[in-house]
Amino acid sequence: MATTSVNNSNAAVFTSLNANSTRNSTSETEDRFLKLLVAQIQNQDPLNPLDNHQVTSQMAQINTVNGIDKLNRTVAALGTQFASLQVMQGASLVGRQVTVPGDGLQIENNIGSGGFELASAADQVRVEILGPGSHVVDTMKLGALGSGQHDFDWPARNVGADSTLRFRVVAVSGAANVGATLLTRDRVEAVSTRGDTLTLELARGGAIAWTEVREFN
Repeated sequence: MATTSVNNSNAAVFTSLNANSTRNSTSETEDRFLKLLVAQIQNQDPLNPLDNHQVTSQMAQINTVNGIDKLNRTVAALGTQFASLQVMQGASLVGRQVTVPGDGLQIENNIGSGGFELASAADQVRVEILGPGSHVVDTMKLGALGSGQHDFDWPARNVGADSTLRFRVVAVSGAANVGATLLTRDRVEAVSTRGDTLTLELARGGAIAWTEVREFN
């Protein structure tokens, strides 16, 4: 009596099935699995029947593939909903002032405003106001400051709001320089999404991810 050596090639067949499952839909994979299982049962060797444990293991594999596919669809749907929710929440930020990394000096009512974040405490801190060509227009000595974020206001003296003045911070502790991250204030003009990131369009030009915003004023 002729028999088909299905059992001997079983592992190879299902290895191929698992490798191809990422390229086929779950329904197609399940259909192929059932067809192969029926073929195995029909052509099994009566003297060497299918192992129940092996069949159970194979069914567990196909259920795992099905479960992962459903999980991926659920995560994708949640990602879409989250992106939409971000845009809705971001719309409420339009018109608000934000503090973001940058060296631009915000001028309002003859006051220039900016900020910085010190990596560690400093004995001496000064803010230099810069004009065209990085020429130092004025200097503010702030003395000793602790680590963390600090704000400053500079008397602009008839400087227009459209000024392109910038600033830099020089901080030292003893003979060592202290790192300072410069922070500027700007107004949110619009919001948009780039991939899965909510992006803020700023009044003075440029765009920044909302995760980089230090403060909402």
